[in-house]
Amino acid sequence: MTVARSNPERRAALVDAAIEVLAREGARGLTFRAVDTEAAVPPGTASNYFANRDDLLTQAGARVYERLQPDEETIARQHAASPDLETYTLFMRELVGRVSSFRTGYLALLELRLEATRRPELRAVLTERVRADVDANVTYHEGSGLPGDATAVKLLMLAFNWLIVEQLTLPGVFSEEERDALIKAAVDRIVGGSPLPGD
Repeated sequence: MTVARSNPERRAALVDAAIEVLAREGARGLTFRAVDTEAAVPPGTASNYFANRDDLLTQAGARVYERLQPDEETIARQHAASPDLETYTLFMRELVGRVSSFRTGYLALLELRLEATRRPELRAVLTERVRADVDANVTYHEGSGLPGDATAVKLLMLAFNWLIVEQLTLPGVFSEEERDALIKAAVDRIVGGSPLPGD
C-alpha cells in the first residue's frame, strides 16, 4: 500500500503541473507521468502524492478555485468603494480580467467539468464547490451594499462565465473593447434594469 506524501509545497507544484497538463492536453492527457514531466520532478513522484487519477483531478479542481480568489488588497479596495452601479461594473471587469488572465486554470476547469459528466465522484466535488462559490458570491454581494439581488448575481455569473469561455477559446470573436462594453451592458440591464434598445 502506497502512503501519500505530505510535502505541501511539492503537492501544490504537482497540482499546478496537473492544471497545465489539463489545459494543454485535456483530461485524457492527464497521467502521473505527464504531471511529473510538467513539474520537472523524477518519474513516480506524482504517484507518491495522489492515491489515484481521480484524487489528482479533484485536487486540480480545488486548486483552480483557490488560485482564482481575489487577493486581500483587492477585497479591501472593494470594501472601501462606493456601492453603486459604476463600482459594480468596475468589479465585474476586474473579475472577468482576473479569471481570464489565469487562462490555463480556467481551461483546466472546463476539462474537469466535462470529465465530471463521466465521473460521479468528481461531479459531486465540483457541484459542492461551485454551489459554495455561488453562495459565497451572493453572501458577499448582500453584505456589500451594491445594487441588485441574489438573482442578479447568479445571472451575471452565468453570463460572464460564458464570456470568459469565449475570450479564452475564441478570442477573435469579441475585442477587449467589446468585452468591456458587454460587461457594462450586462450590469446595467441585469442589475440596473436598463431597457433594451427599442423598448
